[in-house]
Amino acid sequence: MEIREAITPNQVQTETNEFLRQRLVITNLFKKNQLNLVYSHHDRILLGGAILDSGEISLETPQELSSDFFFQRREAGIACLGGSVTIQVDGKDFQLEAEDILYVGRGTKRVLIRGTGSIYLSSSMCHIDLPTKLAKKADAETLVIGEASRASHRTLRKYIHEGGVASASMAMGITTLHEGSVWNTLPCHVHERRTEAYLYFDLDPNEKVIHLFGKPDQTRNVIMSNMDVVISPAWSIHTGAGTSQYKFVWSTAGENITYTDFTPVPTKTLG
Repeated sequence: MEIREAITPNQVQTETNEFLRQRLVITNLFKKNQLNLVYSHHDRILLGGAILDSGEISLETPQELSSDFFFQRREAGIACLGGSVTIQVDGKDFQLEAEDILYVGRGTKRVLIRGTGSIYLSSSMCHIDLPTKLAKKADAETLVIGEASRASHRTLRKYIHEGGVASASMAMGITTLHEGSVWNTLPCHVHERRTEAYLYFDLDPNEKVIHLFGKPDQTRNVIMSNMDVVISPAWSIHTGAGTSQYKFVWSTAGENITYTDFTPVPTKTLG
């Protein structure tokens, strides 16, 4: 498991692009029949990914967690990005197709993942026991937001959130940009009580997403490729535009799971 230190607003302004990417951007997370994990000091969010090719992966406990088992003090959402996978949780099988998400609760002892497809994991600290539950794409709370005239027309699906699958300290969902739209999270916002991570996927390999971050009046950017992840600190905006349409998994970890707990940032004030 790779560990990433936290980053400060001052470092966003003074450090090199290479330094910022080392702290915030995760590339090469997805490898064949191998689960890779990255742990950030920002709200202790833990992210992972793998590509299964008729394989099986066991979610082992990294030594750095200093716990008897992975879910001793944690909860997680595991998303199937494509293909079909079976996730076995303490002996019970859950079948996931593309854009289904499984919530795995604290106290879970053993997780096995098998099948053919890509999976993405987001995990946060947890203080209560909640049941493991499968959230199917068709059952997620679905909102069509944004405007085609502003290139921000998109479908947002909430899976793990206050009004859906219950959690202690995380939220998770998937947003799909409509044809002709490229802007995500517009207008943008900040939420001081939680860190957010974006996984960009279903992006053509020849295209890119320009992800903006930093204080609203002092923004920087990183260039993202398909299947890259970016960590957004609680004090930072998170918005961006692609050179073509794409999807992204958003997940949060922190003090407050209320989806609407954020401070809007008017576009005209961005700098």
